[in-house]
Amino acid sequence: MTATVQPTASHFINGAYIEDSSGTEIPVIYAATGEQIATVHDATADIIEMALASAKAGQKIWAAMTGTERGRVLRRAADIMRDRNHELSVLETYDTGKPMSETLYVDATSGADALEYFGGLAGSLTGEHIPMGQDWVYTVREPLGLCVGIGAWNYPTQIACWKAAPALACGNSMVFKPSEVTPLCALKVAEIFIEAGLPAGVFNVIQGRGEVGGALVTDPRVDKVSLTGSAPTGKKVYAAAAAGMKHVTMELGGKSPLIIFDDADLENAVGGAILANFYSSGQVCSNGTRVFVQSGIKEAFLARLAERLDTAVIGDPMDGATTFGPMVSENQLDIALSYIAKGKDEGARVVYGGNALDREGWYIQPTVFADVNDGMVIAREEIFGPVMAVLDFDDEDDVIARANDTEFGLAAGVFTSDLSRAHRVIGAMEAGSCFINSYNDAPVEAPFGGVKASGVGRENSKEAIKHYSQVKSVYVRMGDVEAPF
Repeated sequence: MTATVQPTASHFINGAYIEDSSGTEIPVIYAATGEQIATVHDATADIIEMALASAKAGQKIWAAMTGTERGRVLRRAADIMRDRNHELSVLETYDTGKPMSETLYVDATSGADALEYFGGLAGSLTGEHIPMGQDWVYTVREPLGLCVGIGAWNYPTQIACWKAAPALACGNSMVFKPSEVTPLCALKVAEIFIEAGLPAGVFNVIQGRGEVGGALVTDPRVDKVSLTGSAPTGKKVYAAAAAGMKHVTMELGGKSPLIIFDDADLENAVGGAILANFYSSGQVCSNGTRVFVQSGIKEAFLARLAERLDTAVIGDPMDGATTFGPMVSENQLDIALSYIAKGKDEGARVVYGGNALDREGWYIQPTVFADVNDGMVIAREEIFGPVMAVLDFDDEDDVIARANDTEFGLAAGVFTSDLSRAHRVIGAMEAGSCFINSYNDAPVEAPFGGVKASGVGRENSKEAIKHYSQVKSVYVRMGDVEAPF
């Protein structure tokens, strides 16, 4: 196993793997067994300098190409990624512990979707002509320059592509730092880019913990920072970027509401709640972990939810039959268990799960709390684990107010057969990514991102282009200049 996942080297800079073993070791641990399967090293000051210098030089070459030429490279990379979906999915499973039943269909495939989509847009990024009588103004959409991407550990391949695709489509270069928990997948993305014809230096991957991220964010050569992470980390990175007047995209956490009305289709509502809480073992930023269930359907909802959770196959992530895998790390397991203990202490009722599993690896049962009130810690703080909080409600206006009573605003969902109510409630939600009779769909064609403490800017869709480019306006005078003296 170790031989297959140990990367050629820790970093990928200027089109090639490079190692500097004087950096602190970062062990790569397989979540299903707890065994170390690879080792990489923190980027040293020399590695950071090499990456930034190569990205600065590579960006000039890349930006000089036409948008159509850039798009061709991105689309080739998408094709290669799809051709290698199986091996990339195996690596993603080793990196994260997520089951193959997920990674085969969601991870590299969604990364390829992003490369294809933005590859298709690259040639269309034009300005406009603005007539001003006999004079006129034209605008030019230009790249920002050198971008830094900082990834999270839950979707390492997807996040690398979600950041790289719009950045590269606009003519930028990128230095990408994966999470130190999942350092393997982004290196393969970098390899594929070079194979697809990306000039050396345009996309670089360096490993490291927070100190490496801090060095990248504060470097004066960096024009843009895109972070996927927690709200506390986002505030620190945002402040550091602001000190240098850098552009930012912050895709942060949430404590999103999922509202289920009495008239909802029960089976679909339960399915939506499962997707909103237990996919990827609950380690999804947009999860709807506050499930508000109208009192008339509550007991039927809880009973059917328990029946369907009984059918979850918890086991070896490499087994295609497994549908629920381990937590990504021992630390994340401990965090989830601590919140479960708090929920019990606060008087919430455990209606399903609630325990770690007695087996190797970092497994926990899918857990459902009922009789949760708005003030409980499990209803206020992001857990990032498979812990659902079910809250009762009767009145529509009341549940809207309660759903919005949070510092976060990443996502929100509603299940109802009343179309007017569905749009009315979603229209009142203070959230960026919303769902009606569904949950956690994230096609590349749709903007993704939050409001309030859940972030700044949007990923995916045409909206992302605005966050990786800037507009230059040029006034052209056709006649004589009139001056006062």
